[in-house]
Amino acid sequence: MREISSDLIRDTVALLCRKANRELSPDIALSLASARDKEQSPACRAALGMICDNLSCAAQSGLAVCQDTGMAVVFAEIGQDVHIIGSFEDAVHAGVAKGYTEGYLRASVVSDPLRRTNTGDNTPAVIHTRLVPGDRIRITVEPKGFGSENMSAMRMFTPAATAEDIIDFVKDVARNAGSNPCPPMILGVGIGGTMEKAALMAKHALTRPLDRENPDSFYAALEKRMLAAVNSCGIGAQGFGGTETALAVLIESYPTHIAGLPVAVNMGCYVTRHAEAEI
Repeated sequence: MREISSDLIRDTVALLCRKANRELSPDIALSLASARDKEQSPACRAALGMICDNLSCAAQSGLAVCQDTGMAVVFAEIGQDVHIIGSFEDAVHAGVAKGYTEGYLRASVVSDPLRRTNTGDNTPAVIHTRLVPGDRIRITVEPKGFGSENMSAMRMFTPAATAEDIIDFVKDVARNAGSNPCPPMILGVGIGGTMEKAALMAKHALTRPLDRENPDSFYAALEKRMLAAVNSCGIGAQGFGGTETALAVLIESYPTHIAGLPVAVNMGCYVTRHAEAEI
């Protein structure tokens, strides 16, 4: 049994909060540069150029890549042979507070959804844990901005739904979102399970590197079809009407009930941020 202190968890989360908000992962940065080069609309090509310039400025200055530094979503894979000294959840919340306050990142969380008083340190985080074999903890911090989160959607299909029906739904979600999620978008899609499982898969899908193909060839092909459908909407970067509306569609799937077919779309903006570490 390996012991891990809650202080180490706190400090790791704090570091990941700062890193995720300041350094966009290389796969997304490369995809944005590729979209800039492929874009046919002069206005959208100029917007993508400014987006790429912004990423360089953020990296050089240590400032956040976007003013909306998001609500901290934390995925943790906890080894079954780990003993945590102290409270895991308290450590995560403390790490978010430390990362956001010491990193001078915008505090965007209110203490109650209807009595909207800012907590001042971007806590609490949204925490998802999973027990896995081993004696390590893998932590992924995904700061989720709400310009894109607000454009997310879910639908409970019947089992009669076809792949084309689901493609049309994903396309409609993107079309209805328009410029609100700061395109080019990245779309996480959860298919199967239950209502909450589909939503969780859609959120987690956004942490997959864009250069890592879906391991299931059926879903890899479906991702390409969905991406083509979304890009046919003509929304373009920042909604200026171009060919590169989305950078990727990322699918996670799970077995489901014979009577249902849940599908969730979690919308990500062009700075779909995440950072991970193993301790």
